[in-house]
Amino acid sequence: MPASAESRVAVVTVSYNSSAQLAAFLTSVGRQTPAPARVVIVDNDSADLDETRTVAAEFGAHVVALEHNVGYGGAINAGVLALGPEIDYVLISNPDIALHDGAIAILTEAGERDQGVGAVGPRILNEDGTTYPSARSIPSVRTGVGHAVLGHPWPANPWTRAYRGEHADTGAARDAGWLSGSCVLVRRSAFDAIGGFDESYFMYFEDVDLGYRLGKAGWRNRYEPSASATHIGGVSTRTESARMLRAHHESAIRFINRKYAAAWLAPLRWTLTLGLRTRLRLMSRRAR
Repeated sequence: MPASAESRVAVVTVSYNSSAQLAAFLTSVGRQTPAPARVVIVDNDSADLDETRTVAAEFGAHVVALEHNVGYGGAINAGVLALGPEIDYVLISNPDIALHDGAIAILTEAGERDQGVGAVGPRILNEDGTTYPSARSIPSVRTGVGHAVLGHPWPANPWTRAYRGEHADTGAARDAGWLSGSCVLVRRSAFDAIGGFDESYFMYFEDVDLGYRLGKAGWRNRYEPSASATHIGGVSTRTESARMLRAHHESAIRFINRKYAAAWLAPLRWTLTLGLRTRLRLMSRRAR
């Protein structure tokens, strides 16, 4: 990485009642060499804002406190707006991520090597050390329907495996349709050029949509597994499973309606929407 890179990389994370996870995340950020120029925590109208400010002060992070919860994508957009024009790369991350040493440098170097790359994602590990499928293909009619229908009863079905990128070598760098928004480095110019995250996705699919729009704009999404991070996992939303299930399906429907927006594709949109709403009802009943 060039010697001046420390002034060109920032970190933006979102806290929603996540103050207890911030210290571990910020500790892992502080171990990065060179250190990022700025760390921004966007608080999504949490009950623990005071605790978040206390942790941020300890680590020298800046807090952007929002007056209402705008969702993950909207909060990240607010955090990026708080950065100066000198920032060329932004690491977007959940607060329950622990970056492994050197992760930011490796991701940034990947962007520096190839100016056509708009986003770079690390290998994301689960708490048990297994690799989470964080670099996936854009959902298509074939893979999307196959995954939606068979993903739960038959996780190893070929459509789910293709969508999740499980056919690929997880140890090899490669292009992907989209990268998990739980931890991804974006080129600032690419992110700004497409308007950042689409804030109509309150939760889920905002990262799918980002990768899709980056691709349509001519940028590439690159998976770089030599950089890694561990995801501790969804602490602030574990108690809201019914709400999360509904939000996931509604976001999937929104994405489908935008991807297949042409008038002649209306029957396809209607069919896929009906299928997803039926799936939501069935999964909601099982969850009771």
